[in-house]
Amino acid sequence: MFIQTEATPNPATLKFLPGRVVLSESTFEARDAEAATRSPLASALFAVPGVSGVYFGHDFISVTKAEDGSEWAQVKPAVLGAIMEHFQSGAPVMVEGGHDADEPGDEFYDEADHDTVVTIKDLLETRVRPAVAGDGGDITFRGYKEGVVYLEMKGACSGCPSSTATLRHGVQNLFRHFLPEVREVQAI
Repeated sequence: MFIQTEATPNPATLKFLPGRVVLSESTFEARDAEAATRSPLASALFAVPGVSGVYFGHDFISVTKAEDGSEWAQVKPAVLGAIMEHFQSGAPVMVEGGHDADEPGDEFYDEADHDTVVTIKDLLETRVRPAVAGDGGDITFRGYKEGVVYLEMKGACSGCPSSTATLRHGVQNLFRHFLPEVREVQAI
């Protein structure tokens, strides 16, 4: 098994490409070992000293190293080993019911803004999420109120120094172009 790695804009996060589907539906993020228990693979990755976050996309795994002086030179080989061992074992990536669910109940917006929210979600799905996934992360809609779009950054994007610039100059400008009523985009 050959696993490719790619740098991300977040220097604390590397993107690992195992050459197969990681999660066919939904996504998964664990920011601590407790949350990782929903996934045998995430649990194995958190057992690697220096790992502080894990995110699974469709065909990639983003791993964030701790800010405790851990270096990729030490962490990366152990992460590669854990990923390889997991996929060769045939174990499932997630336990039953362990996927993240982006439930509509997690969202907030006024029903009068329904058409605006539909357009925001369409722009996210078609223009923003594919680009963000290329960098090892994800961005999801959480709410819209009084001209402000609230988004959640995941994976490599969570805590990335350039994510604020991405939101302000990329996503916000895109939304403003198509939806003049959007004044601002904020991460939650």
